[in-house]
Amino acid sequence: MRLMGLSAVYPKPWTSKPAKDHKKYPYLLRDVVVDRPDQVWSTDITYIRLRQGFIYLVAIMDWHSRYVLSWEVSTTLDAEFCVRAVERDLGLGGPEVLNSDQGSQFTSLEFTGLLEGLGVAISMDGRGRAFDNIFVERLWRTVKYEEVYMKSYETVAEARQSLARYFHFYNTERLHEALGYQTPQEVYYKDRRLKGTSVTKPGQAPLHQIQPLFLS
Repeated sequence: MRLMGLSAVYPKPWTSKPAKDHKKYPYLLRDVVVDRPDQVWSTDITYIRLRQGFIYLVAIMDWHSRYVLSWEVSTTLDAEFCVRAVERDLGLGGPEVLNSDQGSQFTSLEFTGLLEGLGVAISMDGRGRAFDNIFVERLWRTVKYEEVYMKSYETVAEARQSLARYFHFYNTERLHEALGYQTPQEVYYKDRRLKGTSVTKPGQAPLHQIQPLFLS
């Protein structure tokens, strides 16, 4: 609830709880120049408040274009919904590097094994270093101020439908100053064609047309 610049304080879910027995990977992107699509993807989880309770939102973003490749929502914080999101993207051609935080969803064998099996280098933020994954942090700020805080979702289904509309807008209509006032979709697909990468496999829909799968 917001009134006259004040907001209610609620307990916030801890979305990036590490698992002590999971392998952690080094951060690979310090001083790296990212100048092409599919060079670096990044992922993160945030929470979305409903009238009663929370849901969790994961997104996979291409760093170069800011294109949101896919997203999923879940009512639980297990690894499954994160695996589903990245698995769908990897079926269309993966990145050279995928960056995440050290949350247990991203250090799980299901998640890291999928990436390593396809030769994707795994990069992880240092503990307490939110700026290591700055583009996804900026995405969450944008999604929340332009979409979530403007709405009051009653149900999970309502949240999913509204988020689907927003991510379509974000990818295909919202102009980004950092991209020369182009949309993420324009930059992602244009630069993919320039480097000779097929946008989709035969019989598959373009990424922005693929809808999130069922909830965990």
